[in-house]
Amino acid sequence: MPIRLLLSLLACYVVSVTSHAATTTVRKNEESGLLVWNSKSEGFSVEFIQLLPDYVRAVFGRYDFPKAEIERIATHCVFGSVIKNTSQQPVSYRVADWYYIDQAGEKHPVKTKTQWLKEWRKAGISFSWILLPDSHDFEVGDWQQGFTTVELPPNTVFEFTYTWTLSGVEHATTIEEMRCAPATL
Repeated sequence: MPIRLLLSLLACYVVSVTSHAATTTVRKNEESGLLVWNSKSEGFSVEFIQLLPDYVRAVFGRYDFPKAEIERIATHCVFGSVIKNTSQQPVSYRVADWYYIDQAGEKHPVKTKTQWLKEWRKAGISFSWILLPDSHDFEVGDWQQGFTTVELPPNTVFEFTYTWTLSGVEHATTIEEMRCAPATL
């Protein structure tokens, strides 16, 4: 095993949790302290990577977003998301069916790419990529990536439920104790 890979594996702190027939691991990058949730279940895997507000500011600033809009996005809890079809058949998802439960026990929908784009167009912004697409139909081996946003402040703990459809059957997994990135490292 190459030493770089071994050091990388040793640098991660791993916790496993089983939820609704899914296995979720949480890794902590020892250098940055940021967390990554990787949830695997029937034919579908999803990874949520904490993104710092300053990273979000840098990404959107690179594309000349107005400063007020950059700040609005940076006040959300933002995750880099990677979704994969791990089955031998088509799989689909719809972000509009995903939700989170805040610390007060209130259920909130995850804001979709279409909702963001509508708001951005009103602000004169024509940018349309980087966010996780609203939905996708995956063929065998397909994957998708983009930002997922949750309207919570930094360092907030919440429950996150995502759904997907495999062979015409909808599945759901809840990741307990997800956490927004801290405001700074």
